[in-house]
Order: sequence, then C-alpha cells, then structure tokens
Amino acid sequence: MLESILADIRREFSFGNVVTRLVIINVAVFIAINLIRLIFYLGNAGEIPPLYHDIVHFFSVSSDIKHNLTHPWVFVTSIFLHESFWHLLWNMLFLYWFGRIVGDLLGDRKVFPIYLLGGMVGCIVFWMSAQLLPYMQGYTGYALGASAGVMAIVVTSGMIAPDYIMRLILLGDIRLKYIVFALVLLDLFALAGNSNTGGHFAHLGGVAMGWLFVSQLRAGNDWSEGVNNLMDKVVNFFKGERIPVSRSKEAKIVKKTFSKSEPKQYSEDEIQERIDIILEKIKKTGYDSLSSEEKEFLNNASSR
Repeated sequence: MLESILADIRREFSFGNVVTRLVIINVAVFIAINLIRLIFYLGNAGEIPPLYHDIVHFFSVSSDIKHNLTHPWVFVTSIFLHESFWHLLWNMLFLYWFGRIVGDLLGDRKVFPIYLLGGMVGCIVFWMSAQLLPYMQGYTGYALGASAGVMAIVVTSGMIAPDYIMRLILLGDIRLKYIVFALVLLDLFALAGNSNTGGHFAHLGGVAMGWLFVSQLRAGNDWSEGVNNLMDKVVNFFKGERIPVSRSKEAKIVKKTFSKSEPKQYSEDEIQERIDIILEKIKKTGYDSLSSEEKEFLNNASSR
C-alpha cells in the first residue's frame, strides 16, 4: 500500500501543476516535522525536549535579526513549514482554490514566484512588526507557515479576475473580489487582538506583495522571470544539464525544428476572442467544464 501511495505522489509531482507540487512539498514537510516530534515524544518519556524546538527554530524566521542573518535560509524554509494540522489544512485549501485561478489565467509559471515572493516579504514584515509591538520587546518570537505566500496568491487572483464566481457552502455564488476583500479585512481586524499579531502582519505583507506583483505586471514588469530563471538554473544544475529550460529564442527554435507538425497559428484578435469565450465559460460553469484542448489553449495563451 505504501509503495502505491508513493508512486501516486511521484506521478502527481512529476506531471501535476505548480499548485499540486507546492501542496505536496508542504504536506511532506509537515509529515516529516511531526514524525520527528513523535520520535522525540516517545523517546523522552512523553515530553517534548528542547532539541525539537531548536530544530523547528532552525528553519523558522525570527524576531531576532541575528538569527535571520545567521540562518538566511529561513526566509524560504519557513514558508513550507507547518506544525499544526489545521494551519496546514487551511493554507493548502486556499492555495489550491486560488492558486488554480492564478495558474489558469496568468500561467503556471507565475504561481511559485508569487508564493515565494509573498512568503519572503511576509517574513520581513513579521520581523519589522516585532520591533514595533510593545509585548514583543525583549522576547524572541518565531514565525512559520505558508500563509503570507498564500495571501499573495489570494490577492493576485482577486485582482486579475474580480468577477470570477466561486460557490461557497451555505452562501452560494459569490464574486471573487468580495471573498478576497473579506479575507484581507479579517487580517486587518486581527491586528487589534493580542493573538498572533505578528503573524497577521506577515499575512498583510503577502497581501502587499500580491498587489505589487499584479501592478507591476500590468506596467510591463514581470517579477516572475527572475525567480523562474534562477529556479531553472538550480534544477538544471542538479540534473547536470547545460541547456537552460528558460523560454529563450534558441529553445523555441529547437522545438520548432524537431516538431513533426506545426500548430495552428492564430492572429492576436482571434486569440483574444477565444480567451474571452473560454473565460466566460469558466465564470458560468467552472474550470473543470473546459475540454483538454481549451485548457491547453488557455495555458499557452497565458504564457505568451
């Protein structure tokens, strides 16, 4: 049974979209850290030893600038780390719901950069807020979780498809802009409480990053390119490949040379007209109602 489960996971990770891969990574890290917790618990007479907390803090962003400077990886590792099941569950549900919208409309390669940049800005905002909050003075706090990165994706989806319809249990069909507005408002209201205030500041950092990303994209500046190029180089380094996977002219020429048949060419007006028809279909009947050909066309058009 375990082998079958692992085979399914490997297949989904290899052939799934970026949202699927992010969910798998977050769940895998959650299982790993909780297995470590269980081992320490059973091996220490039912008590969690300080070593476990040291391990968690090693990968978490801190309110102490010295910790962050000596552990620079925390700006990445902390956004994949969850200890609580409910923390993981809600983050992954939001990532799946809103990440699919971003991937469908902006292209799959935009999702991870938004998640990463949103999470990193959230880490910075958490540290900054810790320097301002009175009850954090003289106290070292730690933050972990994908919430800031997920909120960046949530806000991005609301900005690019404000009238997209989502069906909520008990509430029915609601336009995306109202859902996003309510989620941001809840984080703002939570600042007045004394529970996880630094965490809510981090969420708002992700909100700001999502807004900035879309604003810059509309101005012609694609912040995802730098992240994707870096990730391509990292992946190619471990694969031992020399040719980058980036969408360079050379890569397009190679693809064109070896393809057996040329795809149908559309004019810009025809592409836009078909995109409008597909988006209207998504609003009325949902993304799952699209045919495989329509999904492929929308993804290719979003990646232009």
